[in-house]
Amino acid sequence: MADPWLSLIGVGEDGLNGLGKASRAALDAAETVFGGPRHLALAQVDARGCAWPVPFSLAPVLALRGRPVAVLTSGDPFWFGAGGSLSAELSPEEWCAYPAPSTFALAAARLGWRLEETICLGLHAAPFDRLVPVLAEKIRMICLLRDGAAPQALAGWLDARGFGPSRLWILQALGGPRERIVETTAEAFGTTVTEAPVAVAIEAAGAPGLPRTAGLPDALFASDGQITKSPVRALTLSALAPRPGELLWDIGAGSGSVSVEWALSARGCRALALEPQSARAANIAANAATFGLSHRIEIREGRAPEALSGLPAPDAVFVGGGASDPLLETLWDRLAPGTRLVVNAVTLETEALLLRRHAELGGRLLRLEISEAAPLGRMRGWSRARPITQWSVTR
Repeated sequence: MADPWLSLIGVGEDGLNGLGKASRAALDAAETVFGGPRHLALAQVDARGCAWPVPFSLAPVLALRGRPVAVLTSGDPFWFGAGGSLSAELSPEEWCAYPAPSTFALAAARLGWRLEETICLGLHAAPFDRLVPVLAEKIRMICLLRDGAAPQALAGWLDARGFGPSRLWILQALGGPRERIVETTAEAFGTTVTEAPVAVAIEAAGAPGLPRTAGLPDALFASDGQITKSPVRALTLSALAPRPGELLWDIGAGSGSVSVEWALSARGCRALALEPQSARAANIAANAATFGLSHRIEIREGRAPEALSGLPAPDAVFVGGGASDPLLETLWDRLAPGTRLVVNAVTLETEALLLRRHAELGGRLLRLEISEAAPLGRMRGWSRARPITQWSVTR
């Protein structure tokens, strides 16, 4: 680093005693020190201290660009800290980081857990529903929480979803004189009083959690009936072939079930659900929240191809309804090479369109005919769903 003006300093509950020589030197050299009131008190910062504005903003730090500035964070500045947000606004030579042990590291050290096998989440300002995609029997996780009341609320949330037998460790002010660890279960939490900063370690038990295969039961989704049914959805996800960090355009999203399963499929997968009907867009929002994916599914009300203008480039596109010549023409002209396109058709008219496009552009054409056993009088018979024609192709 040439001459960084910004120092990102991790501070623990042991305050100045836990800072190394380099961290102390960076702190002493700063003209202005930003941090939460707790961080400023722990580091015994004098009149140079500036508490973060409410609502939180990086603007006061960036306004001092070029001056010696320090930012105090809890533990590691780049694990649910301000480090990632600040570094995204700066050149590499402008900053230097001095991390301290994170709460996750301290918690794992106290419990004897392998950190690489433990799910670590920051729920300071996020709903507990973010746990839905990762909760499963025997899974271990450590969650950072917003305040002393949050552990009781989290325990109630777990209990209400069948995870009452889960073992919980309430981890208060790890690494400092106020450190306190209480073990209990979600269903027996009671009125345990805790103080911030607080984290909760969870060893999940009591419910199986979500299966990780595509084709979740239709009953899990809010829908007006416009939904890609479970078996077809599984085949559709297979054709879309999601990979970590990719973006899907879900055009004519209906209930958003494909967007949800895409976002669940791999780490960092995001979906942009395009739906012209407001009531269905509301169902998509409800399903995204139920599965803890509101931060990874963006909903746009509009009709393609007009509403595609200005959207970020996708890695894959699914057209579940409303396929037309103008839409497919627009997509083929606009999509970057390597983008995967999957279109499902129910009507004869749309099927004819896909037959023609397949003959012109290649790809794979499937006809999906699915029957399910259903009551037939006093006996059972096969109830046949409408056949689906699926065209998948790589641009």
